[in-house]
Amino acid sequence: MNDIKLALRSGNPTTKVDIKTSAGTVSIGDGSCTVIAGPCSVESQEGYLEIALLLKELGVQILRGGAYKPRTSPYAFAGLGEAGLKILEEARQLTGLPVVTEVIDIRDLDLVMQSCDMIQIGSRNMQNFPLLREAGRCGHPVVLKRGMAATIEEWLLAAEYILNEGNQQVVLCERGIRTFEPLTRNTLDINAVALLKEMSHLPVLVDPSHATGRRSLVAPVALAAKAAGADGIMVEVHQRPDEALSDGSQSLNPGQFALLVSSLQGINAAVGRLAN
Repeated sequence: MNDIKLALRSGNPTTKVDIKTSAGTVSIGDGSCTVIAGPCSVESQEGYLEIALLLKELGVQILRGGAYKPRTSPYAFAGLGEAGLKILEEARQLTGLPVVTEVIDIRDLDLVMQSCDMIQIGSRNMQNFPLLREAGRCGHPVVLKRGMAATIEEWLLAAEYILNEGNQQVVLCERGIRTFEPLTRNTLDINAVALLKEMSHLPVLVDPSHATGRRSLVAPVALAAKAAGADGIMVEVHQRPDEALSDGSQSLNPGQFALLVSSLQGINAAVGRLAN
């Protein structure tokens, strides 16, 4: 741990990461439960704008959606690319909500920043060191997802690359790690949430969709994450999950998502009372 100089708590309070838009500021790490939601991929203009408006009504603070998707198979839907970014930008203007999307290629970083308010570095790029350095220089808030086989120390060192370039607006996101268990997509490391809240000043999100890969498990795992101290969740929501071009099996429909948001509010209140 000797090389982790900037990400450790060292007596500092949790960093509050602010995402600023024309409609105001959304914060992660301010003691509330920040909810980021949207479909895995931006599939079409009509479909994305429809779900964006629904999510705004349900109280989402930040919209998510993939324009560029790193897929295990080269034959799977990999997003709309630049056209997807333009749809995200339109959704941002329509709803007034900030938008986060993944960047997978350093050459696309400028385009992504023009259309979005926060960039995501996904599991497969957690140790893409040139991309981490550029994210540290870009000035945008960054969500850094844990690599699927990364230790907590490796994850914090990846964050260190961004912090060391001067970008202090970094949010960690636990999305499950690969274990021997085949019945879920990954294994959510709930230990990591509590440990990081103790070790690091960086806010911590949890992605229960990628952690479980199963729609029925998303809500209970999200609630457990909040109880463990997570600063928010990032969850996949699609108006017609069975028709989704990617990750439909782990996507909630709007009704299921509304129930989750209501439950999260109760957990957040309970955890806040315990913390006091």
